[in-house]
Amino acid sequence: MSMMVLLLSMGVLIAAAGLGAVVWAARGGPRWVHGVAKATTVAAELAASATKKSRRGDNNNGADSVM
Repeated sequence: MSMMVLLLSMGVLIAAAGLGAVVWAARGGPRWVHGVAKATTVAAELAASATKKSRRGDNNNGADSVM
């Protein structure tokens, strides 16, 4: 149980650091911050794309879909 909490905490810290890098890069920041911000943005886009694809696969019921 504690290992799972540790891994979750590390994930949250990495995400917060990525968000901080994006904000800092938007305000100027050094070159390495721009690289971290770009990597964070790409990872977020990949995660969003994967989520959209899985949602499309779940909604192939036909009659249950409301559009």
